[in-house]
Amino acid sequence: MKSLLLLLVLISCATKKEKGFDKELSSFSYPYSVSIFSLETQGQKLHMSYMDIVSQEPNGKVIVLLHGKNFSGFYWKETIEFLTKAGFRVIVPDQIGFGKSSKPASYQFSFHVLAENTHKLLDSLNINRATIIGHSMGGMLATRYTLMYPNDVEKLLLVNPIGLEDYKVLAPYKNIETLYSQELKANPDSIREYQKNAYYAGEWKEEYENLITALKGWTEHSDYPQVAWNAALTAEMIYTQPVVYEFQNIKNPTLLIIGQRDRTAIGKAWVSKEEAAKMGLYPELGRKTHKLIKGSKLVEIPGVGHLPQVENFSAYKDAVLVFLAN
Repeated sequence: MKSLLLLLVLISCATKKEKGFDKELSSFSYPYSVSIFSLETQGQKLHMSYMDIVSQEPNGKVIVLLHGKNFSGFYWKETIEFLTKAGFRVIVPDQIGFGKSSKPASYQFSFHVLAENTHKLLDSLNINRATIIGHSMGGMLATRYTLMYPNDVEKLLLVNPIGLEDYKVLAPYKNIETLYSQELKANPDSIREYQKNAYYAGEWKEEYENLITALKGWTEHSDYPQVAWNAALTAEMIYTQPVVYEFQNIKNPTLLIIGQRDRTAIGKAWVSKEEAAKMGLYPELGRKTHKLIKGSKLVEIPGVGHLPQVENFSAYKDAVLVFLAN
């Protein structure tokens, strides 16, 4: 009898659906069909998930959308829609360590290797030239990609990119273990509170909730420690691998879209309030970067923060389409 009860308990535990999302968001739906690109990197067989959306009236041009650190490919839905309507084929990868892609237990993260992985993905799709759009951390990656493969980049668009300043000279270093312990403390409430204050000036709207669904679900699943570990590794990557000193080397046509209320900066929580107030000053940083990238265009969008594509979609869309048309 006891053996039967134990068996029933084990069966129940095995069949019970776990709360939240696993490390590769298996049960989380993306707005378009997701494909898998398998690659061998650093002695490991990993995969990058990506969306490849073609236009009904193709113009023969390709755009690659690179996500931020607290996001993955799904949040580009509205951007994909207007770009494909304008004739572009749109490729939207989840980088290794993010979204539906592999979360390796051991990986030497760098913007160089993420750019190389992305280039391999495009090669596999027979794409040899594309416009690159990067938001937040994706802006740092888009910059590195452009510096590594300038002949393969038609145009570069940076949407409130981080890395417009060197965080390691502004805030003290935090090792991987410390970053990991901080990531492990995340929960749905803390994620919402951070984004409300960091991105939206303390105002939270129902439409923002969809953007944190994946992040919240991860924290509620037993896979979360591995997700958190990758998050810690990529946070350290951002801190230690600045691109700010190389903006002047970009020769490709470039557009900067800068929400003027943005004050995002890595390490602000690690310094005094006085020092934190000097970090992430996007109006100044955007203009400085505009001067560094010769011939670049700058569109400043007042009254919005880190996600102009969410807070003022119309102004963001207009800026993108005007730049792509010229």
